[in-house]
Amino acid sequence: MEMRKVLAAELEEIMKINEKVVIINADLAKAAGLSGLYSKFPKRCFNVGVAEQNMASIAAGLSSYDFVPFIFTFTPFATRRICDQIAVSICYSKQNVKIFGLDPGITATNNGGTHMSFEDVGIIRSMPQTTIFEPCDEVQLKKSLNQILNYESMIYVRVFRKGNIKIFGENNYDFNLLKADIIKTGNDISIFCSGIMVEEALKAYEILKSKNISAEIIDVHTIKPLDSKTILNSIEKTKKAIVAENHNKFGGLFSAISEFTAENFPIPVKYIAIEDEFGQVGNLDFLKKYYKLTCGNIVEKALSLVN
Repeated sequence: MEMRKVLAAELEEIMKINEKVVIINADLAKAAGLSGLYSKFPKRCFNVGVAEQNMASIAAGLSSYDFVPFIFTFTPFATRRICDQIAVSICYSKQNVKIFGLDPGITATNNGGTHMSFEDVGIIRSMPQTTIFEPCDEVQLKKSLNQILNYESMIYVRVFRKGNIKIFGENNYDFNLLKADIIKTGNDISIFCSGIMVEEALKAYEILKSKNISAEIIDVHTIKPLDSKTILNSIEKTKKAIVAENHNKFGGLFSAISEFTAENFPIPVKYIAIEDEFGQVGNLDFLKKYYKLTCGNIVEKALSLVN
């Protein structure tokens, strides 16, 4: 099932129980898959039009009256366009607003460079009072929403709205918002990944296994705050790491892991990330290859570190 359909279904169940939850979007209810909620909860769903800064300010105001606003727009408009409103009206004021950035990085595909944000994590990570979460599949998104609701702080969520990736099984996956998931254990190299790069890292795991290299795959779904215990345990064992992310190499997960290792356990850390470029139009497979975000690129970096 597409991530946006999972999102809508889970929010509907939450809104039936919790009357404080409100939805605000910037003229993207249909694109976000939320149109059905507007007919079912007309008094708690709002479309502010193409006015994202206003959307953020309204959300901050509603939060100050004990509502829990969930706001939705495409990733660049959920971060760089409303940067000041996030910093002052939401974070500085300690408002409980849930910001959903749709189609992070290359998952904007045919919407092109204007809608392709490679800097959103860096923007939010640099602000105090922020949390950043990026689900890698529908099960993780589904299990996260009640924890996001009950996490009384601003949280930014990167969602690949049309994503239909399956990593976890619903019945045997115990999700914890503040704990990274060790998907595969290994001894030779740690591969830290998030979002769409989790699937690529798992493909790389199988290729490396065929070459007798034991990789540990860790889904760092919550980029801020980092699960420092899980990360430290892994790098103390493998003593080398790769970070794979759908984001600029500056400011995102690679920066976060590098800062952590530099301070706590200095090791060689390489990255699979955007090389400080802007986006462009293309389908997902083309963009993965163009920006070198494939399992093959992970394998190449891993071999260079291990050998």
